[in-house]
Amino acid sequence: LAQSLLALFASSLAISLVFAIIPLCHNVVVLAVVMAVAGLAMGCIDTISNMQLVKIYQKDSAIFLQALHFFVGFGALLSPLIADPFLSDTNCILANGTANASSNLPHIRKSLVPHHPGNLSHYDLPMKGMVVTRVSYAFWIMALINLPVPIAVFFLLYKERMVPCFNGSSHPLLSADELALETRPGDKDELSTAGQRPRAAAGHEDLFSCCQSKNFQGVSFTYFAVHITGALVLFMTDGIVGEYSGFVYSYAVEEPLAVVHKVAGYLPSLFWGFITLGRLISIPVSYRMKPATMVFINVVGVLLTFLLLLLFSSSVLFLFVGTASLGLFLSSAFPSMLAYTEDILQYKGCATTVLVTGAGIGEMVLQLLVGSIIHDRGSYSFLVCGMIFGCLAFTFYALLVFFHRMYPKPCPELDEASPDKAAVPEDTGQYQR
Repeated sequence: LAQSLLALFASSLAISLVFAIIPLCHNVVVLAVVMAVAGLAMGCIDTISNMQLVKIYQKDSAIFLQALHFFVGFGALLSPLIADPFLSDTNCILANGTANASSNLPHIRKSLVPHHPGNLSHYDLPMKGMVVTRVSYAFWIMALINLPVPIAVFFLLYKERMVPCFNGSSHPLLSADELALETRPGDKDELSTAGQRPRAAAGHEDLFSCCQSKNFQGVSFTYFAVHITGALVLFMTDGIVGEYSGFVYSYAVEEPLAVVHKVAGYLPSLFWGFITLGRLISIPVSYRMKPATMVFINVVGVLLTFLLLLLFSSSVLFLFVGTASLGLFLSSAFPSMLAYTEDILQYKGCATTVLVTGAGIGEMVLQLLVGSIIHDRGSYSFLVCGMIFGCLAFTFYALLVFFHRMYPKPCPELDEASPDKAAVPEDTGQYQR
């Protein structure tokens, strides 16, 4: 827990520093290094926050994961709105060709959708001259907005007496949480020593314990199959999120739809808006519905939406309806898959790292792949690729369900020397009431 909180503190503080430094970067190599640091920090936060929620809340983690990813979508929707007032309505560089080039600015602004720039190669803007832009303020505002996060994490470290220089007499926060991994001091006398040790170990094991080879000795092949198929499902679903939000604008403005640029610019915002709405709806729904059922609805919904988008590919109205529907179905795929996979593997936390990594790789690779295919084959291939990815996501989900059926069920009577015991931690379900 201490290692995770320290990593969260360092990563969240690094993001504020990076956003403050970005406007000061006047060299593309320096900017690339700074952005790489930001990506590394965000990856740490993504992995650790998911992993700790799974470990702390176990069978109740589905609700908390949905809440966590609601704020991920809310941030993705909110940050472009913060930046928009500071984007120039005229060219950012004053030169001889400014008057002619300024007409391209509205199109470029609409191409710069959340996270994923569109195809800007056909726009011609001057690259030399006096720079007149206020976009730096947007980065500095985001740095200030993020600053309370590392402060809050440091406060938690202080209250938990995990800061070496500040071991005060304050009472720990997590001891009051009935679902937390820490055991209350007053309960220690009431619990047996044998039952207490696994609980304490579960909360304070090494951050990299999942990578130790001793944990893999004697486990069945289904243990690895569940990890791989779960990661592949998220590889596809998160890849669809990346490629759809990145290229739906380019698809809409091309033939046969030929949507005007201003209208097409609303599509990525609509997509992210319904992702956020879907994650908000999923918080109460996940309390009543099993994660496996929610993932099934996600992948089937994505598949049917792409099928209808292909059938009504000439309808602008259905493109907007399909975009909203796709955002709604993709919204809870990530947290539901985490909850489902960790439920199979008894909340050890190792699967979370594999799944988060698979999702990140998918978002990176599929965008690059779809961009290359659209460049070679035309805009219609955008929907074809989405349909193929949806079919693959459903196939990998079916395989995951198959391996789930084959995976050995935990049994209280299992002997300590059982081969599958390594895959099932001793503290299974111990924090449930």
